[in-house]
Amino acid sequence: MDTVPDILKVSILGRESIHCGFHLIPYIARTVLTTLPASVYVLVTDTNVAQFYLSAFEKAFNAEISKLSSAKPRFLSRVILPGETTKCREGKADIEDFLLLERCTRDTVILALGGGVIGDLVGFVAATFMRGVRFVQIPTTLLAMVDSSNLIGAFWQPEYIFIDAAFLESLPEREFSNGMAEVVKTAAIWDETEFTSLETNAQLIYNAIRTPSTGSAGRHISTRSTSQSLLLSVIRGSIYVKSHIVTIDERETGLRNLVNFGHTIGHAIEAVLTPHMLHGECVSIGMIFEAEVARGMGVLKQVAVGRLVRCLRAYGLPVSLADQRVSRCPGARGLGVDRLLDIMRVDKKNSGPQKKVVILSRIGATYEQKATAVDDAVIAKVLSEAATVKVDLSTTPGTQHVKMATPGSKSISNRALVLAALAQGTCRLKNLLHSDDTQVMMAALQELKGASFAWEDGGETLVVTGGAGALQVPTAGTEIYLGNAGTAARFLTTVCALVSPSAATNAGTATVITGNARMKQRPIGPLVDALRANGSEITYNESEGCLPLSIAPKGLQGGVIRLAASVSSQYVSSILLCAPYARKAVTLELVGGAVISQPYIDMTIAMMRTFGVIVTRDPGTDIYRIPQGTYVNPAQYAIESDASSATYPLAIAAITGTTCTLENIGSASLQGDARFAVDVLARMGCKVVQTANETTVTGPKRGELKAIGEVDMEPMTDAFLTACAVAAVAQGGEGNTTRIIGIANQRVKECNRIKAMIDQLAKFGVQTKELDDGLEVYGRPFNTLTRGASVHCYDDHRVAMAFSVLGTIVPDTIIEEKRCVEKTWPNWWDDLENKIGLKVGGIELPRAESSTAATSGTPSPAASASVILVGMRGSGKTHIGTLASAALSRRFIDADAYFEAKHNIGVREFVRANGWPAFRAAETENLKEIIQEAGTGHVISMGGGIVETPQARDLLKNYAKTGPVVHVLRDIEEIVSYLGDETARPAYGEPITEVFKRREPWFVECANYDFINRITVDGGEATNAEISRFFKHITGQPNLAENVAAGKRSYFVALTYSDVMPALRHMPDITTGVDAVELRVDLLRAPDALGAIPSQAYVTAQVAALRRATSLPIIFTVRTKSQGGAFPDNSEKDAFELLGLALRLGVEYIDVEISASERLITELAARKGFSQIIASWHDWSGKMKWNEDVVRSKYALASRLGDIVKIVGKANTLQDNFALHDFVAKANLQRGAKPIIAINMGVEGQMSRILNATLSPVTHPLLPSKAAPGQLSFAQIQKALNLLGQLPARRHFLFGNPIAHSMSPTLHNAGFEVLGLPHTYELLETANVGEELKATLAAPDFGGASVTIPFKLDVIPLLDKLSPAAEAIGAVNTIIPVIEGGNRILYGDNTDWLGIRESIRSRAPSIGAPAAALVIGAGGTARAAIFALQSLGAQRIYLFNRTASKARALVEAFPDAPVKLIETLDAWPAEGPAPTVIVSTVPASATTTNSTNPGAVLLPLALFDATANGVVVDMAYKPAETPLLMLAKSAAPKWARVMGVEVLLEQGYVQFETWTGRRCPKHVVSKSVLEKYFAAA
Repeated sequence: MDTVPDILKVSILGRESIHCGFHLIPYIARTVLTTLPASVYVLVTDTNVAQFYLSAFEKAFNAEISKLSSAKPRFLSRVILPGETTKCREGKADIEDFLLLERCTRDTVILALGGGVIGDLVGFVAATFMRGVRFVQIPTTLLAMVDSSNLIGAFWQPEYIFIDAAFLESLPEREFSNGMAEVVKTAAIWDETEFTSLETNAQLIYNAIRTPSTGSAGRHISTRSTSQSLLLSVIRGSIYVKSHIVTIDERETGLRNLVNFGHTIGHAIEAVLTPHMLHGECVSIGMIFEAEVARGMGVLKQVAVGRLVRCLRAYGLPVSLADQRVSRCPGARGLGVDRLLDIMRVDKKNSGPQKKVVILSRIGATYEQKATAVDDAVIAKVLSEAATVKVDLSTTPGTQHVKMATPGSKSISNRALVLAALAQGTCRLKNLLHSDDTQVMMAALQELKGASFAWEDGGETLVVTGGAGALQVPTAGTEIYLGNAGTAARFLTTVCALVSPSAATNAGTATVITGNARMKQRPIGPLVDALRANGSEITYNESEGCLPLSIAPKGLQGGVIRLAASVSSQYVSSILLCAPYARKAVTLELVGGAVISQPYIDMTIAMMRTFGVIVTRDPGTDIYRIPQGTYVNPAQYAIESDASSATYPLAIAAITGTTCTLENIGSASLQGDARFAVDVLARMGCKVVQTANETTVTGPKRGELKAIGEVDMEPMTDAFLTACAVAAVAQGGEGNTTRIIGIANQRVKECNRIKAMIDQLAKFGVQTKELDDGLEVYGRPFNTLTRGASVHCYDDHRVAMAFSVLGTIVPDTIIEEKRCVEKTWPNWWDDLENKIGLKVGGIELPRAESSTAATSGTPSPAASASVILVGMRGSGKTHIGTLASAALSRRFIDADAYFEAKHNIGVREFVRANGWPAFRAAETENLKEIIQEAGTGHVISMGGGIVETPQARDLLKNYAKTGPVVHVLRDIEEIVSYLGDETARPAYGEPITEVFKRREPWFVECANYDFINRITVDGGEATNAEISRFFKHITGQPNLAENVAAGKRSYFVALTYSDVMPALRHMPDITTGVDAVELRVDLLRAPDALGAIPSQAYVTAQVAALRRATSLPIIFTVRTKSQGGAFPDNSEKDAFELLGLALRLGVEYIDVEISASERLITELAARKGFSQIIASWHDWSGKMKWNEDVVRSKYALASRLGDIVKIVGKANTLQDNFALHDFVAKANLQRGAKPIIAINMGVEGQMSRILNATLSPVTHPLLPSKAAPGQLSFAQIQKALNLLGQLPARRHFLFGNPIAHSMSPTLHNAGFEVLGLPHTYELLETANVGEELKATLAAPDFGGASVTIPFKLDVIPLLDKLSPAAEAIGAVNTIIPVIEGGNRILYGDNTDWLGIRESIRSRAPSIGAPAAALVIGAGGTARAAIFALQSLGAQRIYLFNRTASKARALVEAFPDAPVKLIETLDAWPAEGPAPTVIVSTVPASATTTNSTNPGAVLLPLALFDATANGVVVDMAYKPAETPLLMLAKSAAPKWARVMGVEVLLEQGYVQFETWTGRRCPKHVVSKSVLEKYFAAA
């Protein structure tokens, strides 16, 4: 007989209801049977838990039942599906039906074995079945365990809650972390001692679940490991706190609200991100936000916020919305401030403009014993990603005297952490900086087992117990992640080199240190070179000269070490700090030019002396001698305030004319930046008083700072950004110039800081000049600086804080990435308000357009990341890059032009003079610079040979992890032909085909996308359209089907060709009406193919050809035989290689069968970028029932893996369609429901195809066969919908007079007929806008109307709302009935401008934003033309009209447009270019090319720049060949010409789609209209 286990019991409401221990299954069975006698015991669990524990429970209960001498009770089990979808009425009814079927009575005991869903559902069943039966909770997740006390006090309480911590050994680690959020939260509000334990013991606690217990180890205290004891203590402690609160506040009068810390904001985040983010993960982020609210209120210190961040991170939890796990979620773009506040408003605890938030006062205590009312504005400021300093220049600054201390020095904090960790003994660090940088340093030292850390004085003091230099390689597979912490990266490189071979836990294991994308660009080569030369074994894992590094455990040899120190003094300090632990005494020789930032080296040496090691420097040299030894920790070490950070409040005093005194920073400082006040601000006219430990600055009267000429800031390089900010408003001297030198190393910091200051100061109108080692700033009066500048901070704390200084005197300045200050001064924005007295507001930045991009766990590349093009010379990279940059409104960089501008020599000449190796090295260096300086917002074309060197390939591969690298492919024969005539680049010296064979695998290796250039095959328009589509797709603007949305219907046509080429000419007919086209890759067969699997080259060619034939999104499907397709079932690897190819080709939708390996699906999803995954399941058996668990299970899996769910069954009866419809209706009610395609195959299932709303598959008569039984055409479905009352017939009209000869009825009725729509379009000619029109507008079957002269203004009073375009143009040509707020309203729009814009854009996409355009005329159509040109981004719009007063009125109507009046068409203003777009809005009869016709506008030959590729649009409806178009034809044959009827078609297409929600079948409509137009001509 098993002995009684050791149990920890928790009493709640007077009962010891909660029993905690390990391996409790036998104990649970015995306790329940002996204390809760019943006739039936029913265990309810889910399929996930059942596979681990059901048999053990059955065995234990049956064993105990067999021992009973009385009547034997029954033990039953019911296994249900996991997940939130089960927690519904049907789920409850399913359990109740089971209980009734098994004849369970009121003496039944139900056991709930599982997580929160099982607990909630079974608790509800127990409360209502037979008017209530007894039940027992057995939670299996950590979250359910620590939340179990919440059940007590509910209206139906469990008899017992059994906490078996052994269950956590089978729990996924993410779920464990999810529960730890609750544990941390409970300690944070109630028990600092428990919190401290959690802070310091994360690794031990994780060990309890990572190391499965053998047998029943842990059941008794004698067999319980330290980790197990700690885990159980943590769980029991959390439960105890909650139970204690519940006992005190059973009726929730206030105290119980404390357990909602983090929930107010966390629940709002969860509502947006569910189901992709777990409850605990969202609450973790909520806790940090709410702690920041408390800090902003002045209630909580940054120390506490920092501790909370570190603790949550230690358990793998996210702490900000910038966490990749958040940004990868489909709903992440919906995390706007207003939306989160709206969600919080629904919470019953909140009311009006205030929210109830639990406010911490310190770790372990709250501000009030209840939630505190907090204004929305306070929460909004914390949630906002940007900040602004609210400035009122109308007031005069007072005599404000600010006294404060800045946070601890980052430089000293990092050095102190390394020294104390390497030392022997214990040191108490005071005033340690609590920031991102120090957090990663501490975490890294703990990973290396180099020291232990504990907190005292409420987190004000860090107790470091040093390891005396003993270090270990981290656990296998663990990387030390350093974010963008450059100091930590450089110091730790040498620290990791100290690890000795004996300390390696596994033979050959290395320490890997890595960082974020920017850190991987920052140099570390000189340090690595020095260590390698000294015998250390260090490998670059990605790019040469940058992180990540693998460092072998060989120890540091010592002796003479030579180091180049002209880039960073941190390399020097890194070796200095570690040198005492080398095998030999170290002599460090600094070589390679002038040493940078000597004060920081002196700081390191001074601190080493404090810790017991004295460094000597040979007089007059840069040679340092470091003896062997062991650091000895001083009992206490006080860290100076950060001198770099001190420059910001001092500069604010200087620029605003106030006074600031900073404590703990003065002339005795170890830091060079402490000289900033004396060396810079005093020279600018400030009064500076500096003692050994204090600095006071009083600024002159606002606007009276003086420019100071030259200042060498080499001793205080980090302060140069602050100097730039004040120099921007400093005047006097020679040209108001402040010349800052000695800061060349600032180009390789968190960003290129010199360029950053130049670019961002330009937004204020401040001119600068870049120097080799600095820059010049030309100051201006502060009141002339541009207001409202939005400063991009490059994720650099110094940039953000420097521009916040300028923001104190330039109103409405926006600091975009406010959180980057967390690197050194996390509470900067709070201190700016609470200590300096300046009001700070939050700003929500507009979000770039992007679709729902990613399913759970899949990365969405940064939409703003620059696009890099690679490929053979002659592949068309420059041409494609130019068009792509125009389509994206981005700047284009040609690497060859960049090279020639930098080196002042042509590529061909450079190679001839220096050779190919020198060119490749320079080319690689250029690539590194371009990525660093133009990493966002550009299109970059690289030279064909950029892949020739491993270093460049590493750079490209590393970039491709977060940004698009596109391989431009062109037929090699075309390339050979093209290069035969090309002379600008040097000759290869070998056959082009051999070069191609060598480079092709490298292109594939480096690129994550392929673009197929078929320009010689397709010509211009198709290629231009595909360039726009492809590059928008890879930069976050995918060409997804717009009708895949709630309340709309969408369709795709399934192509069933083995080769799509012969069908391309029919594609406009085949795709009529649909929203996407499915390429059935499994059906493709090359004519000469032998196998069943098409080659990647053949599939690529098929996709490329299809792209040129249709602009619709493609669904890429590889259907296996078992799922109704033709692809071999046993070729899963081949199928996923093809699906991966689809991602490279930028395909919009990838259909993936969920019967495939989940690992392969997850890996595919992890690199899908902006494509979407359709997770599909097909059952051809006819046995699948839509109301069974198996369908719900498949739906849950597909919903988790995909962006769109697709489930296909087979109908045997009409009722099967009703069951399907019911399933879909319930699925759509779920929170965060994905779009679903639900279809029944077969003739009996055709109703399901008609009623399916999302991407219904359709066929077409021109296809060789249907893709599946029962498929209907698009037109058939529309007619069926009409018969079913789902698509009522609508009447559309043209209002105007005279309109008898209008082409609009032909246009629209032709479209209706082709699509099978039941609508009509009619003429309604009336004398005025009277009762007849009003009655038409009010009719229930009114579908929309076109409006022409003379009613474009007269109809406006009849409308409820106008579009912005209609308001700006001042006329309506389209009326749309829409439902808004449940009511039908009439919406007026103007599509004339869209017709003009599309006519221009489609015919000359390379124009992009025209440098200049011309509008002839000043009437209503001219307004539409100006609006269209403004939307294209035209930089200058010339306006010509014979009546000048009308033209001036038009200019006044568009005050924000760059319109310039001109008096003649013979020449252009001297400062302006000739137009490349001309739009005439006057009648054809009003223009002439004949100088003898005085009554018309003379059109001169000079009107057109014949060398340009331009567009001329004549809005005159007739004749087809107007004088303007005839002149263009003869004088400028390269110009595209657009007739008025073609503009009519373009705007009509927009009207058609607006009214019907369907794309207009342009090929049919245009043919019908033009035939009638020319017939009548």
